[in-house]
Amino acid sequence: MYKLVFCRALHPDAMALLEARKDVEVVLLSPDFRGPPVQRELAENIGDAFGVMVGLERVPAELLATAPELRVISRFGVGVDSMDIPACTKRGILVGVVNGANDLSVAEHTMMLMLAVAQRTVEFDASVRAGTWMLQTGRRMHELAGKKVLVIGYGRIGTRVAKLCNAFGMTTMVTDPAFPTPRIAADGHIPVKDMWAAIPEADVVTLHCPLDAVTRGMVNEAFLKRMKPTAWLINTARGPIVDEPALAAALAKGTIEAAGLDVLAHEPATADNPLFDLPNVVLSPHNAAAPQECYAKMCRRAVLNLLDFIDGTIDPGYTVNPEVLGRNAA
Repeated sequence: MYKLVFCRALHPDAMALLEARKDVEVVLLSPDFRGPPVQRELAENIGDAFGVMVGLERVPAELLATAPELRVISRFGVGVDSMDIPACTKRGILVGVVNGANDLSVAEHTMMLMLAVAQRTVEFDASVRAGTWMLQTGRRMHELAGKKVLVIGYGRIGTRVAKLCNAFGMTTMVTDPAFPTPRIAADGHIPVKDMWAAIPEADVVTLHCPLDAVTRGMVNEAFLKRMKPTAWLINTARGPIVDEPALAAALAKGTIEAAGLDVLAHEPATADNPLFDLPNVVLSPHNAAAPQECYAKMCRRAVLNLLDFIDGTIDPGYTVNPEVLGRNAA
């Protein structure tokens, strides 16, 4: 019997996959998909687990050391900055991700934030509700068509965002050292080798890169000062990619015009976050991948990663350390 621990509730389709198995014991820690990470409960239940599915819960080497039976971790998402991948690999623990399940939802959310910033949607909604009807003060509304956007990161989400930007009539620049410029050009975008040089050209900068040692704090004071004073920053990647105090200062001073953020440096954010006092910021609670259709796809893929590992049929394309495969099969 394989003990599988889940740190959040599952879509019924994913639960059906588990209920059809007679060889797994399911331990569900979080009763609510929208709830916060269940870090303490994970620590209490991981000791004899064969596999776990984690959301935003952190999985450091210290936690892995308490789980001698652990063989596979399925990440409910695609980012793995909350996990110690080298420690997992050293211990022979496979790490799976849900590649392809959330691309569309996050890309659509990115465009929603971009449009909300351009059209001042949140401010006008508040104006109508307050009875003032039309908000005539502050910055102007804008169309996306004709704007030049810099897409930083051309993975599964970045490629979708770039395509959607083109559909809106934007001029799309793309920078990602992992992709050759002919590929980017063939997709109909402008390849950018020197990100630093392209920043002043962009009306919109949108982030779709992973959080790592290189990108942590990448959008700092110097980065923001290179942006146009009329430019917008969109972030649906990871909060710590942006130096948040520097961004708050830049927005308050008019160094850049506006921002749309699905992610913050500390989540959930505390009430004293200076971004909350700024009218030129649109915020969402790291829920770009929360639409029901996306939730169903992510749950299914996350569960299949665990079951396929047990069955010895997992696709290496859904793993971040495929070198573990064959070393310690179920």
